Amino acid sequence: MIEKQTMERIINKALDSAADFAEVFVEKTFQSVIALQSSKVENAVNQEKVGIGIRVAKGHQSVYGYTNKTDETTLIELAENLSKSFVGTRVKDMITLPEVTNGKNHTIKKMPDAVDIKEKVSLVKTADQAARDYSDEIKQVNVSYMDNVQNVWIASSENIHVHDQRVRTRLGVHSVAKNETDMQSGFNGPGAHQGFEFYDTIDVKEEAAEASRIAVTMLHADECPSETMPVVIDNGFGGVIFHEACGHSLEATSVAKNASVFSGKKGEKIGSELVSAIDDGTIENAWGSQNFDDEGRPQQRRQLIKDGVLTSYMIDHLNGLRMNEASTGSGRRESYRFAPTSRMSNTYIENGKSTFDDIIKNTKYGLYAKKMGGGSVQPSTGDFNFAVMEGYMIRDGKIAEPVKGATLVGTGKDALKKIDMVGNNLKRAQGMCGSLSGSIPTDVGQPTIRISGITVGGRKGNA
Repeated sequence: MIEKQTMERIINKALDSAADFAEVFVEKTFQSVIALQSSKVENAVNQEKVGIGIRVAKGHQSVYGYTNKTDETTLIELAENLSKSFVGTRVKDMITLPEVTNGKNHTIKKMPDAVDIKEKVSLVKTADQAARDYSDEIKQVNVSYMDNVQNVWIASSENIHVHDQRVRTRLGVHSVAKNETDMQSGFNGPGAHQGFEFYDTIDVKEEAAEASRIAVTMLHADECPSETMPVVIDNGFGGVIFHEACGHSLEATSVAKNASVFSGKKGEKIGSELVSAIDDGTIENAWGSQNFDDEGRPQQRRQLIKDGVLTSYMIDHLNGLRMNEASTGSGRRESYRFAPTSRMSNTYIENGKSTFDDIIKNTKYGLYAKKMGGGSVQPSTGDFNFAVMEGYMIRDGKIAEPVKGATLVGTGKDALKKIDMVGNNLKRAQGMCGSLSGSIPTDVGQPTIRISGITVGGRKGNA
Protein backbone atom coordinates (compact mmCIF):
# COMPACT_ATOMS: atom_id res chain seq x y z
CA MET A 1 0.00 0.00 0.00
CA ILE A 2 2.96 2.32 0.73
CA GLU A 3 5.93 1.96 -1.61
CA LYS A 4 9.22 0.63 -0.20
CA GLN A 5 11.01 3.87 -1.09
CA THR A 6 8.39 5.91 0.77
CA MET A 7 8.76 3.69 3.83
CA GLU A 8 12.51 4.27 3.72
CA ARG A 9 12.11 8.03 3.50
CA ILE A 10 9.72 8.05 6.47
CA ILE A 11 12.05 5.92 8.60
CA ASN A 12 15.12 7.95 7.69
CA LYS A 13 13.36 11.22 8.45
CA ALA A 14 12.33 9.78 11.86
CA LEU A 15 15.98 8.92 12.52
CA ASP A 16 17.23 12.39 11.61
CA SER A 17 17.95 13.08 15.29
CA ALA A 18 19.32 11.19 18.31
CA ALA A 19 16.64 8.50 17.86
CA ASP A 20 17.96 4.98 17.29
CA PHE A 21 14.76 3.18 16.25
CA ALA A 22 11.89 3.96 13.88
CA GLU A 23 8.92 1.91 12.74
CA VAL A 24 6.03 2.36 10.33
CA PHE A 25 2.79 0.41 10.68
CA VAL A 26 0.35 0.62 7.76
CA GLU A 27 -3.15 -0.83 8.06
CA LYS A 28 -6.04 -1.37 5.68
CA THR A 29 -8.99 -3.24 7.18
CA PHE A 30 -12.37 -4.20 5.74
CA GLN A 31 -14.91 -5.19 8.39
CA SER A 32 -18.50 -6.39 8.61
CA VAL A 33 -20.44 -5.94 11.85
CA ILE A 34 -23.99 -7.15 12.44
CA ALA A 35 -26.01 -6.81 15.66
CA LEU A 36 -29.40 -8.47 16.16
CA GLN A 37 -31.54 -7.53 19.16
CA SER A 38 -35.07 -8.78 19.84
CA SER A 39 -34.95 -10.54 16.44
CA LYS A 40 -34.43 -7.20 14.70
CA VAL A 41 -31.27 -6.15 12.88
CA GLU A 42 -30.08 -3.10 14.81
CA ASN A 43 -26.86 -2.69 12.87
CA ALA A 44 -25.49 -4.21 9.66
CA VAL A 45 -22.57 -2.38 8.13
CA ASN A 46 -19.53 -2.90 5.98
CA GLN A 47 -16.74 -0.47 6.79
CA GLU A 48 -13.18 0.20 5.75
CA LYS A 49 -10.39 1.54 7.95
CA VAL A 50 -7.09 2.90 6.65
CA GLY A 51 -4.34 4.43 8.74
CA ILE A 52 -0.63 4.64 9.49
CA GLY A 53 1.21 4.69 12.81
CA ILE A 54 4.80 5.83 13.27
CA ARG A 55 6.89 5.04 16.32
CA VAL A 56 10.26 6.61 17.11
CA ALA A 57 12.49 5.62 20.03
CA LYS A 58 15.80 6.08 21.75
CA GLY A 59 16.60 3.12 23.93
CA HIS A 60 13.34 2.06 25.52
CA GLN A 61 11.85 5.56 25.51
CA SER A 62 9.44 6.09 22.61
CA VAL A 63 6.88 8.44 21.07
CA TYR A 64 4.02 7.44 18.81
CA GLY A 65 1.78 9.21 16.33
CA TYR A 66 -0.80 8.14 13.77
CA THR A 67 -2.87 9.50 10.91
CA ASN A 68 -5.45 8.28 8.42
CA LYS A 69 -3.83 10.36 5.67
CA THR A 70 -1.58 8.38 3.37
CA ASP A 71 0.16 11.07 1.32
CA GLU A 72 3.93 11.19 1.66
CA THR A 73 4.04 14.85 2.70
CA THR A 74 1.86 14.22 5.76
CA LEU A 75 3.81 11.11 6.74
CA ILE A 76 7.20 12.77 6.42
CA GLU A 77 5.96 15.69 8.51
CA LEU A 78 4.66 13.33 11.22
CA ALA A 79 7.96 11.44 11.29
CA GLU A 80 9.89 14.71 11.54
CA ASN A 81 7.78 15.97 14.43
CA LEU A 82 8.19 12.71 16.34
CA SER A 83 11.91 12.71 15.70
CA LYS A 84 12.26 16.10 17.41
CA SER A 85 11.44 14.43 20.73
CA PHE A 86 15.04 13.14 20.78
CA VAL A 87 17.34 16.14 20.61
CA GLY A 88 20.79 15.60 19.16
CA THR A 89 22.64 14.64 16.02
CA ARG A 90 21.87 11.57 13.94
CA VAL A 91 23.25 8.32 15.38
CA LYS A 92 21.99 5.82 12.78
CA ASP A 93 23.26 5.23 9.26
CA MET A 94 20.79 5.68 6.42
CA ILE A 95 18.33 2.78 6.32
CA THR A 96 17.73 0.64 3.24
CA LEU A 97 14.83 -1.79 3.64
CA PRO A 98 14.81 -5.33 2.30
CA GLU A 99 12.11 -6.40 -0.13
CA VAL A 100 8.79 -7.11 1.55
CA THR A 101 8.21 -10.59 3.03
CA ASN A 102 4.63 -11.85 2.81
CA GLY A 103 3.02 -14.06 5.45
CA LYS A 104 2.02 -17.44 4.05
CA ASN A 105 0.21 -19.41 6.78
CA HIS A 106 -3.51 -19.61 7.65
CA THR A 107 -5.25 -20.76 4.49
CA ILE A 108 -8.46 -18.87 3.73
CA LYS A 109 -10.99 -20.58 1.48
CA LYS A 110 -13.81 -18.04 1.37
CA MET A 111 -12.88 -14.41 1.91
CA PRO A 112 -15.59 -12.78 4.06
CA ASP A 113 -15.38 -9.50 2.15
CA ALA A 114 -16.58 -11.42 -0.92
CA VAL A 115 -19.72 -12.66 0.89
CA ASP A 116 -22.88 -10.59 0.52
CA ILE A 117 -23.98 -9.03 3.79
CA LYS A 118 -27.45 -10.55 3.26
CA GLU A 119 -25.91 -14.01 3.66
CA LYS A 120 -24.28 -12.91 6.91
CA VAL A 121 -27.58 -11.49 8.18
CA SER A 122 -29.26 -14.83 7.35
CA LEU A 123 -26.64 -16.63 9.47
CA VAL A 124 -27.32 -14.31 12.40
CA LYS A 125 -31.07 -14.85 12.12
CA THR A 126 -30.57 -18.63 12.10
CA ALA A 127 -28.60 -18.36 15.34
CA ASP A 128 -31.25 -16.11 16.88
CA GLN A 129 -34.06 -18.54 16.09
CA ALA A 130 -32.13 -21.56 17.38
CA ALA A 131 -31.42 -19.80 20.66
CA ARG A 132 -35.07 -18.87 21.09
CA ASP A 133 -36.33 -22.33 20.15
CA TYR A 134 -34.36 -23.93 22.98
CA SER A 135 -36.94 -23.08 25.65
CA ASP A 136 -40.01 -20.96 26.31
CA GLU A 137 -38.05 -19.52 29.23
CA ILE A 138 -35.67 -17.74 26.85
CA LYS A 139 -37.01 -14.18 26.83
CA GLN A 140 -34.23 -12.28 25.11
CA VAL A 141 -31.50 -13.09 22.61
CA ASN A 142 -28.77 -10.81 21.26
CA VAL A 143 -26.61 -12.06 18.41
CA SER A 144 -23.49 -10.38 17.10
CA TYR A 145 -21.44 -11.18 14.03
CA MET A 146 -18.11 -9.78 12.93
CA ASP A 147 -15.51 -10.47 10.32
CA ASN A 148 -12.50 -8.51 9.26
CA VAL A 149 -9.81 -8.67 6.64
CA GLN A 150 -6.85 -6.78 8.06
CA ASN A 151 -3.84 -6.12 5.84
CA VAL A 152 -0.78 -4.66 7.55
CA TRP A 153 2.61 -3.57 6.25
CA ILE A 154 5.34 -3.12 8.86
CA ALA A 155 8.77 -1.66 8.27
CA SER A 156 11.42 -0.66 10.79
CA SER A 157 15.04 0.29 11.20
CA GLU A 158 15.60 -3.27 12.50
CA ASN A 159 15.79 -4.48 8.87
CA ILE A 160 12.13 -5.47 8.96
CA HIS A 161 9.74 -5.12 6.02
CA VAL A 162 6.74 -7.47 6.02
CA HIS A 163 3.14 -7.75 4.88
CA ASP A 164 0.55 -9.83 6.72
CA GLN A 165 -3.11 -10.51 6.05
CA ARG A 166 -5.26 -11.47 9.05
CA VAL A 167 -8.75 -12.80 8.31
CA ARG A 168 -11.04 -13.43 11.26
CA THR A 169 -14.70 -14.07 11.95
CA ARG A 170 -16.73 -14.64 15.10
CA LEU A 171 -20.34 -15.24 16.12
CA GLY A 172 -21.57 -14.25 19.59
CA VAL A 173 -24.87 -15.37 21.14
CA HIS A 174 -26.15 -13.96 24.44
CA SER A 175 -29.35 -15.53 25.79
CA VAL A 176 -31.44 -14.46 28.77
CA ALA A 177 -33.78 -16.87 30.58
CA LYS A 178 -36.44 -15.53 32.92
CA ASN A 179 -39.23 -16.76 35.17
CA GLU A 180 -41.35 -15.16 37.89
CA THR A 181 -38.50 -14.92 40.39
CA ASP A 182 -35.17 -14.82 38.58
CA MET A 183 -33.27 -13.99 35.42
CA GLN A 184 -30.05 -15.64 34.21
CA SER A 185 -27.90 -15.33 31.09
CA GLY A 186 -25.62 -17.50 28.98
CA PHE A 187 -23.08 -16.71 26.28
CA ASN A 188 -21.27 -18.59 23.54
CA GLY A 189 -18.89 -17.03 21.03
CA PRO A 190 -17.00 -19.30 18.58
CA GLY A 191 -14.50 -17.71 16.19
CA ALA A 192 -11.34 -18.39 14.17
CA HIS A 193 -8.60 -16.94 11.97
CA GLN A 194 -10.60 -18.18 8.98
CA GLY A 195 -12.90 -16.90 6.30
CA PHE A 196 -16.62 -17.53 5.94
CA GLU A 197 -15.83 -21.24 5.54
CA PHE A 198 -15.57 -21.29 9.36
CA TYR A 199 -19.36 -21.62 9.49
CA ASP A 200 -19.10 -24.90 7.60
CA THR A 201 -16.96 -26.28 10.44
CA ILE A 202 -19.46 -25.60 13.25
CA ASP A 203 -23.18 -26.15 13.70
CA VAL A 204 -24.51 -22.61 14.10
CA LYS A 205 -27.80 -23.84 15.61
CA GLU A 206 -25.99 -25.95 18.23
CA GLU A 207 -23.63 -23.11 19.12
CA ALA A 208 -26.57 -20.74 19.60
CA ALA A 209 -28.57 -23.27 21.62
CA GLU A 210 -25.57 -23.68 23.95
CA ALA A 211 -25.95 -20.09 25.16
CA SER A 212 -29.61 -20.75 25.93
CA ARG A 213 -28.84 -24.07 27.64
CA ILE A 214 -26.54 -22.29 30.08
CA ALA A 215 -29.12 -19.58 30.80
CA VAL A 216 -31.96 -22.04 31.42
CA THR A 217 -29.79 -24.34 33.56
CA MET A 218 -28.73 -21.47 35.79
CA LEU A 219 -32.32 -20.19 36.02
CA HIS A 220 -33.19 -23.35 37.95
CA ALA A 221 -29.96 -23.49 39.97
CA ASP A 222 -29.62 -23.03 43.73
CA GLU A 223 -27.35 -20.36 45.18
CA CYS A 224 -23.69 -21.36 45.46
CA PRO A 225 -22.28 -21.79 48.98
CA SER A 226 -19.52 -19.46 50.10
CA GLU A 227 -16.42 -21.21 51.45
CA THR A 228 -12.93 -22.44 50.57
CA MET A 229 -13.14 -25.69 48.65
CA PRO A 230 -11.60 -27.71 45.80
CA VAL A 231 -12.66 -26.38 42.40
CA VAL A 232 -12.64 -28.31 39.13
CA ILE A 233 -12.44 -25.92 36.17
CA ASP A 234 -13.47 -27.34 32.82
CA ASN A 235 -11.49 -27.13 29.60
CA GLY A 236 -11.85 -24.48 26.89
CA PHE A 237 -12.84 -21.07 28.24
CA GLY A 238 -11.83 -22.22 31.70
CA GLY A 239 -8.38 -21.17 30.54
CA VAL A 240 -9.42 -17.55 31.01
CA ILE A 241 -8.23 -17.86 34.61
CA PHE A 242 -4.67 -18.66 33.52
CA HIS A 243 -4.87 -15.95 30.84
CA GLU A 244 -5.94 -13.27 33.29
CA ALA A 245 -4.43 -14.29 36.60
CA CYS A 246 -1.06 -15.51 35.26
CA GLY A 247 -0.70 -14.65 31.57
CA HIS A 248 -0.85 -10.87 31.99
CA SER A 249 1.72 -11.12 34.76
CA LEU A 250 4.09 -12.84 32.29
CA GLU A 251 3.89 -10.03 29.73
CA ALA A 252 6.94 -7.77 29.52
CA THR A 253 4.57 -4.79 29.73
CA SER A 254 4.54 -5.33 33.50
CA VAL A 255 7.58 -7.60 33.98
CA ALA A 256 10.06 -5.08 32.53
CA LYS A 257 8.96 -2.46 35.07
CA ASN A 258 9.07 -4.89 38.01
CA ALA A 259 5.33 -4.41 38.25
CA SER A 260 4.56 -8.13 38.03
CA VAL A 261 4.38 -10.75 40.72
CA PHE A 262 6.58 -12.88 38.43
CA SER A 263 9.30 -10.28 37.73
CA GLY A 264 12.75 -11.79 38.23
CA LYS A 265 11.36 -15.30 38.64
CA LYS A 266 12.65 -16.85 35.39
CA GLY A 267 14.10 -20.29 36.10
CA GLU A 268 12.22 -20.58 39.39
CA LYS A 269 9.39 -22.94 40.22
CA ILE A 270 6.22 -20.86 40.33
CA GLY A 271 3.57 -23.58 40.09
CA SER A 272 2.71 -27.22 40.45
CA GLU A 273 4.98 -29.61 38.55
CA LEU A 274 1.80 -30.73 36.74
CA VAL A 275 1.55 -27.33 35.02
CA SER A 276 3.13 -26.56 31.66
CA ALA A 277 1.85 -23.52 29.79
CA ILE A 278 2.23 -22.27 26.23
CA ASP A 279 1.61 -19.08 24.28
CA ASP A 280 1.60 -20.02 20.59
CA GLY A 281 0.88 -17.50 17.86
CA THR A 282 1.59 -19.98 15.06
CA ILE A 283 -1.38 -22.38 15.40
CA GLU A 284 -2.99 -22.78 11.99
CA ASN A 285 -6.22 -20.74 11.71
CA ALA A 286 -6.44 -20.17 15.48
CA TRP A 287 -8.26 -17.00 16.60
CA GLY A 288 -5.17 -15.39 18.12
CA SER A 289 -2.69 -16.42 15.42
CA GLN A 290 -0.93 -14.32 12.79
CA ASN A 291 2.20 -14.75 10.68
CA PHE A 292 4.04 -11.81 12.23
CA ASP A 293 3.55 -9.86 15.41
CA ASP A 294 2.69 -6.18 15.11
CA GLU A 295 6.37 -5.24 15.16
CA GLY A 296 6.97 -7.40 12.08
CA ARG A 297 8.72 -10.30 13.81
CA PRO A 298 7.72 -13.91 13.05
CA GLN A 299 5.24 -15.35 15.50
CA GLN A 300 6.53 -18.10 17.78
CA ARG A 301 5.53 -20.93 20.07
CA ARG A 302 6.58 -19.75 23.54
CA GLN A 303 6.99 -22.22 26.42
CA LEU A 304 6.06 -20.03 29.38
CA ILE A 305 6.05 -22.65 32.12
CA LYS A 306 7.52 -26.17 32.01
CA ASP A 307 6.71 -28.60 34.82
CA GLY A 308 5.96 -25.66 37.10
CA VAL A 309 9.16 -23.74 36.26
CA LEU A 310 8.96 -20.29 34.65
CA THR A 311 10.91 -20.58 31.39
CA SER A 312 9.98 -17.49 29.36
CA TYR A 313 8.16 -14.19 29.37
CA MET A 314 6.25 -12.68 26.44
CA ILE A 315 8.45 -9.83 25.22
CA ASP A 316 8.12 -7.02 22.68
CA HIS A 317 11.07 -5.09 21.25
CA LEU A 318 11.26 -2.03 23.50
CA ASN A 319 10.46 -3.84 26.75
CA GLY A 320 13.09 -6.39 25.71
CA LEU A 321 15.64 -3.58 25.81
CA ARG A 322 14.61 -2.82 29.40
CA MET A 323 15.04 -6.50 30.29
CA ASN A 324 18.16 -7.08 28.20
CA GLU A 325 16.31 -9.90 26.45
CA ALA A 326 15.36 -10.45 22.81
CA SER A 327 11.81 -10.05 21.56
CA THR A 328 9.74 -13.24 21.55
CA GLY A 329 7.50 -11.96 18.74
CA SER A 330 4.89 -10.83 21.27
CA GLY A 331 4.32 -7.21 20.20
CA ARG A 332 0.64 -6.73 19.37
CA ARG A 333 -1.82 -3.87 18.88
CA GLU A 334 -5.49 -3.40 18.02
CA SER A 335 -4.89 -1.10 15.07
CA TYR A 336 -2.73 1.73 13.69
CA ARG A 337 -4.11 3.94 16.49
CA PHE A 338 -2.08 2.04 19.11
CA ALA A 339 1.62 1.54 19.73
CA PRO A 340 2.39 -2.16 20.26
CA THR A 341 3.35 -3.77 23.54
CA SER A 342 3.74 -7.36 24.77
CA ARG A 343 0.49 -9.33 24.55
CA MET A 344 -0.74 -12.93 24.49
CA SER A 345 -1.87 -14.81 21.37
CA ASN A 346 -3.18 -18.37 21.94
CA THR A 347 -2.40 -19.14 25.59
CA TYR A 348 -3.14 -22.46 27.24
CA ILE A 349 -2.15 -25.05 29.81
CA GLU A 350 -0.89 -28.25 28.19
CA ASN A 351 -2.49 -31.66 28.58
CA GLY A 352 -1.88 -33.75 31.66
CA LYS A 353 -2.54 -37.44 32.25
CA SER A 354 -5.84 -37.52 34.15
CA THR A 355 -9.20 -38.06 32.48
CA PHE A 356 -12.17 -35.82 33.18
CA ASP A 357 -13.90 -38.73 34.95
CA ASP A 358 -10.81 -39.34 37.10
CA ILE A 359 -10.82 -35.73 38.28
CA ILE A 360 -14.51 -35.75 39.21
CA LYS A 361 -14.34 -39.17 40.88
CA ASN A 362 -11.37 -38.09 42.99
CA THR A 363 -13.15 -34.99 44.27
CA LYS A 364 -15.29 -35.86 47.28
CA TYR A 365 -16.68 -32.34 47.61
CA GLY A 366 -16.20 -29.12 45.69
CA LEU A 367 -17.34 -26.90 42.84
CA TYR A 368 -17.34 -27.83 39.15
CA ALA A 369 -16.94 -24.65 37.09
CA LYS A 370 -18.17 -25.82 33.71
CA LYS A 371 -18.23 -22.39 32.07
CA MET A 372 -16.32 -19.33 33.22
CA GLY A 373 -17.51 -15.75 32.84
CA GLY A 374 -15.70 -12.44 33.11
CA GLY A 375 -13.27 -11.29 35.75
CA SER A 376 -10.49 -8.94 36.73
CA VAL A 377 -6.86 -9.21 37.83
CA GLN A 378 -4.11 -6.99 39.23
CA PRO A 379 -0.82 -8.03 37.47
CA SER A 380 1.38 -6.58 40.23
CA THR A 381 -0.12 -8.94 42.81
CA GLY A 382 -1.91 -11.55 40.70
CA ASP A 383 -5.10 -11.03 42.70
CA PHE A 384 -8.13 -12.17 40.69
CA ASN A 385 -11.89 -12.33 40.93
CA PHE A 386 -13.82 -14.39 38.36
CA ALA A 387 -17.50 -15.13 37.87
CA VAL A 388 -18.60 -18.68 37.13
CA MET A 389 -21.22 -18.59 34.37
CA GLU A 390 -22.25 -22.23 34.83
CA GLY A 391 -21.42 -24.20 37.98
CA TYR A 392 -22.33 -27.43 39.76
CA MET A 393 -21.58 -28.89 43.15
CA ILE A 394 -19.51 -32.06 43.32
CA ARG A 395 -20.60 -34.53 45.97
CA ASP A 396 -19.02 -37.93 46.64
CA GLY A 397 -17.18 -37.90 43.33
CA LYS A 398 -20.23 -37.05 41.23
CA ILE A 399 -21.51 -33.89 39.56
CA ALA A 400 -24.58 -32.87 41.55
CA GLU A 401 -26.96 -29.90 41.53
CA PRO A 402 -26.33 -26.73 39.48
CA VAL A 403 -25.43 -23.59 41.43
CA LYS A 404 -25.43 -19.94 40.43
CA GLY A 405 -23.72 -16.80 41.67
CA ALA A 406 -20.31 -18.40 42.21
CA THR A 407 -17.13 -16.33 42.08
CA LEU A 408 -13.55 -17.53 42.38
CA VAL A 409 -11.24 -15.30 44.43
CA GLY A 410 -7.52 -15.76 44.83
CA THR A 411 -4.06 -15.02 43.42
CA GLY A 412 -2.45 -16.45 40.32
CA LYS A 413 0.75 -17.52 42.11
CA ASP A 414 -1.21 -19.45 44.74
CA ALA A 415 -3.61 -21.03 42.26
CA LEU A 416 -0.72 -22.31 40.09
CA LYS A 417 0.80 -24.09 43.08
CA LYS A 418 -2.51 -25.67 44.12
CA ILE A 419 -3.30 -27.34 40.78
CA ASP A 420 -3.17 -31.00 41.77
CA MET A 421 -4.86 -32.70 38.79
CA VAL A 422 -4.61 -31.87 35.07
CA GLY A 423 -6.81 -33.53 32.47
CA ASN A 424 -6.01 -34.82 28.99
CA ASN A 425 -8.83 -33.01 27.17
CA LEU A 426 -7.21 -29.74 26.04
CA LYS A 427 -9.59 -27.35 24.30
CA ARG A 428 -9.32 -23.67 23.33
CA ALA A 429 -11.97 -20.95 23.21
CA GLN A 430 -12.07 -17.41 21.85
CA GLY A 431 -12.09 -14.03 23.55
CA MET A 432 -11.07 -10.40 23.23
CA CYS A 433 -8.30 -9.12 25.50
CA GLY A 434 -8.00 -5.46 26.45
CA SER A 435 -4.78 -3.78 27.56
CA LEU A 436 -2.52 -0.81 26.80
CA SER A 437 -2.41 -1.52 23.06
CA GLY A 438 -6.17 -1.92 22.66
CA SER A 439 -8.48 -4.90 22.27
CA ILE A 440 -7.03 -7.91 20.44
CA PRO A 441 -8.26 -11.45 19.61
CA THR A 442 -6.80 -14.15 21.85
CA ASP A 443 -7.46 -17.83 22.42
CA VAL A 444 -7.58 -19.16 25.97
CA GLY A 445 -7.48 -22.83 26.78
CA GLN A 446 -6.68 -25.73 29.04
CA PRO A 447 -7.66 -29.29 29.82
CA THR A 448 -9.87 -29.79 32.86
CA ILE A 449 -7.88 -28.90 36.00
CA ARG A 450 -8.45 -29.16 39.75
CA ILE A 451 -7.32 -26.55 42.23
CA SER A 452 -7.09 -28.19 45.65
CA GLY A 453 -8.48 -25.19 47.51
CA ILE A 454 -9.72 -21.77 46.49
CA THR A 455 -12.10 -19.21 47.95
CA VAL A 456 -15.55 -19.50 46.39
CA GLY A 457 -17.87 -16.58 46.89
CA GLY A 458 -21.59 -17.24 46.88
CA ARG A 459 -24.86 -16.13 48.44
CA LYS A 460 -25.51 -19.24 50.49
CA GLY A 461 -23.97 -20.44 53.74
CA ASN A 462 -21.71 -23.48 53.90
CA ALA A 463 -23.27 -26.55 52.30
